[in-house]
Amino acid sequence: MEDEKTLDADSVRSRDRAHVWHPLFQHSQLDSQDLLVMSKADGCTITDAEGRTFLDAYAGLWNVNVGYGRSEITRAVYEQLERLPFYPMSQINEPAARLAEQLSEILPGDLKHTFFSNSGSEANETALKIARQYGRQKHPGENRYKVIARYQGYHGFTFGALSATGQLGRRVKFEPLVPGFFHVDPPYCYRCPLKLSYPDCGIACVEEIEELIRREGPETVAAVIAEPIIGGGGVIVPPDEYFPRLRQICDQHGVLLIFDEVITGFGRTGTLFASQHWDVVPDIVTLAKGITSGYLPLAACVVTPEIFESFLGDPDEHRELAQVSTYGGHPACCAAALANIDIILRERLWENAKRVGDYLLRGLQSLGSPFRGEVRGKGLMIGMELVDEEGALLDVERAGRVKSRIREEGVLIGGMSHAVSGPESVLILSPPLILTETEADRIIDAFRSGLAAV
Repeated sequence: MEDEKTLDADSVRSRDRAHVWHPLFQHSQLDSQDLLVMSKADGCTITDAEGRTFLDAYAGLWNVNVGYGRSEITRAVYEQLERLPFYPMSQINEPAARLAEQLSEILPGDLKHTFFSNSGSEANETALKIARQYGRQKHPGENRYKVIARYQGYHGFTFGALSATGQLGRRVKFEPLVPGFFHVDPPYCYRCPLKLSYPDCGIACVEEIEELIRREGPETVAAVIAEPIIGGGGVIVPPDEYFPRLRQICDQHGVLLIFDEVITGFGRTGTLFASQHWDVVPDIVTLAKGITSGYLPLAACVVTPEIFESFLGDPDEHRELAQVSTYGGHPACCAAALANIDIILRERLWENAKRVGDYLLRGLQSLGSPFRGEVRGKGLMIGMELVDEEGALLDVERAGRVKSRIREEGVLIGGMSHAVSGPESVLILSPPLILTETEADRIIDAFRSGLAAV
């Protein structure tokens, strides 16, 4: 078996090309474009099989929060695999019990009861099912099944989560989707879909949610689901008034508020959880990605006691959540999460995310280029819009030149993809939360070079 010292990149590419189906990628491009063969990583740096090193300014896929090479996590996983490699959640395993307890302690408000699964998509699928069943049990005689989400938001690839997703390219080929999902405009002040200007708009985008609830009938609406900061849809940060007002709207109409903190959780935005920026506590929160920093797959859906207790009753009432996940709450994955969260808390990585994130944001905003549009974000979750001479999103060809030059400078970034029609020229940064100012300078320099390549 090839190891990192003898890895033949061409051989690996040949096997990959023959057998692997990559996500969001047109395989005909492999005729002219090689994918990187990743070999090893440490800190914020990843090395490919040909010895080239890159600063991973995307943290894998938004998720390697504590950085690569954390031996505390790998040791915890190894020791758990030696002791108890697996048992389903039909019984109890100790790491899952400890992790659920820890989540209840660090999450805001009274989010206390956890259902484990394997991915953010599954966590959101679980949240949506809980919301529908809760609506029927809490409000007998009503049919609260409708869910309100936002355009450009992303909630997953399973059919329920995809139905909540408001990204055209992710949805259209799989329609018809699950009925009962409605979408409203995102709080996208830079390109307001309502053609208004903040703050004179009166936060019309959140009032649109109340209007929809009234039009559909509150007795038919189960939940609103929202990313605190829309991630893959362009790193859209809402005005500060948005979520406190949304909390009021949901409370007024008895509608559950679900926060999808799959990306924003565990320090990414400069607070431990993004909801803390606005002092708003959801009824349900979904977590993944940073819960293990990507070392193993794990996700969680956490609810309040009021929701959990609505599922209690005599067995013949069948009020229990009729869902099972074979690998949800896997003992080794939970051991990884416990070690990962210990690092985040011990090193207070959300504070570094805020400090270095502010530094990086200012540096990117200072870049002088007619092709630099708005640079926005919180903590180490940042987006830059590339614009043309009229201020529209830059065309694909010129945006591609910017991205290529940044990679030539040794920096890996993300970008908006399959979210909207037309150009998707928003560059995305979500580096590990251990990023230093020196590494931030390297990112800024790479962006400077990229913008100069247009």
